[in-house]
Order: sequence, then structure tokens, then C-alpha cells
Amino acid sequence: MGIRNIALIARHEVRISLRSRWIQLFAIIFAVLTLAISYFGMVTSIVVGFEGFTRTAASLLNLVLYLVPILALAAATSSFSPEKGAAEFLFSQPVMRTEVLIGKILGLFASLAMAIVFGFGVSGFVVAARAGSEGIARYLEFVVVTLILLLSFLCLGALASVTSSNRVKALGVSLALWFLFVLFYDLITMGIVSLVDPHSARMIVLIGLFGNPVDLARVAGLLMLGGATIFGAAGAALVRTFGSPSVAASVLSLVGLFWSGVLLAIASRALARREI
Repeated sequence: MGIRNIALIARHEVRISLRSRWIQLFAIIFAVLTLAISYFGMVTSIVVGFEGFTRTAASLLNLVLYLVPILALAAATSSFSPEKGAAEFLFSQPVMRTEVLIGKILGLFASLAMAIVFGFGVSGFVVAARAGSEGIARYLEFVVVTLILLLSFLCLGALASVTSSNRVKALGVSLALWFLFVLFYDLITMGIVSLVDPHSARMIVLIGLFGNPVDLARVAGLLMLGGATIFGAAGAALVRTFGSPSVAASVLSLVGLFWSGVLLAIASRALARREI
């Protein structure tokens, strides 16, 4: 597998993606949403205004957990399910299919990461100007967690695409995966928990946490922002297991990267067996 080929494919994907109107539009919309949520995020507490980096990141958490996965799945599906002629031309080139897969994912990741960092950067610049720089390290850690979540769902979208026969089916599978991981996974977990004793319930919650990249990002983000107690006994057990909230958050982030690697390996095997 050649690094040069991967880099060439990634650069080509970045050029295509950055010329895309919808990615440019997303960057603008994401920046506007981050600013709006940064300002109005504490409105339920009768507080309006920019409240510092830690509270800003906490307010942005739900936006990230809902928006980033669907963005990544849509981008991966669009890239890995091109028109038949375009796919045949790409895979007829003297490069390995794995090189194409990795290059396209890296290119998509770089493009979408720029859009996301732009949004966080606009919000961060305004927060720093209005509320000072306290908590900026936690804010930057939250951005890293967001990018890991982006990578996980790009790999998941690539897997959905290379195992689907056409774009429509790939979009349907991607949408189903979004509903599963973002909306239904926790409901299923809580349903199982309600059927067992309290000790087993805590174990199921902890084990289930590692089966969903969205939950990994949520818990890692809250741990970084000082919200470990929100998980009750399960959260205390998680922190106790790893020694501190920061170490626990780092482990969860590494598991998120492991998720990406596993999905990429499965997608690579599926692509190798697929007839183009």
C-alpha cells in the first residue's frame, strides 16, 4: 500500500469537497449555529450571553451529537456511491482499492474537519473576546472529540456504501444507522437494563457505552467538561476504573479511534470482494 497514492487521492478528494456548495454552506450554517447556541445555550437558566468556553462546549454537545453523524454519513455515501461510470474509471486506475478507500476517507475527513473547525473557531473567537480565555483547553479537547466522532461515522458511511448495491440503498442504510446510533441505541440499552438487577444494570450500561461512537463522544465530552456525576453510579465506576475523568475521557476517545479502525478494516475487505 503506497502512501503517495493515498496522499494523491486524499488531495483530489479535498479539492472536490471544498468546491462543493453544500460543504461551504454547512461551514457557514455550523458557524452560525455555534454562535447562536453559545449565546443562548443557558437561556433555560435565565442566562443569556457568552458564558465562557466550558459552558459553550457543554451547550454545543447536543448539536455535535446529532449533526456531525448525519453529515459524515451523507458525505461518505455521496463519495463512495458515485455514478457507475465514475466508479469504474476510479477503480480502473493502477492503485489498490484499499488505497482508494483510505485516501477518500482522509480527504473527506480533512474537508469536513476544516468546516467544523471553522465553526468552532468563529464561536471560540467571539467567546474569547467577550468572556476571556478560561476553559479554552477543555474547549479544544471537545473539538478533538468531535473530530473523532466525525471520523468514526465517515468510516461507518463508507462501510454502508461499499456493501450496498446502489446509492439509494446506501442512503437508506446510512439513515437507518443514524437512527440506530443517535436515537434508538440508548432506548434499547435502557430497555435491557430495566429487565435486570441493579448490579448487572451498571455493567450493561458500561459495556453498552463502548458499543456506540455517539455515546463514547457524549461521555468523553462530559468527562472533559467536568460532568462525570451525571452518569451516577455508572459514571463513578468509569472514573474509578481509569483513575480520573481526564484519563477516562482519553480512553473513550481512543476507543472511538479503534471503532474507526475496525470499520475501515471491514469496509476494506468488503470493497476487495465487490465487483465494480
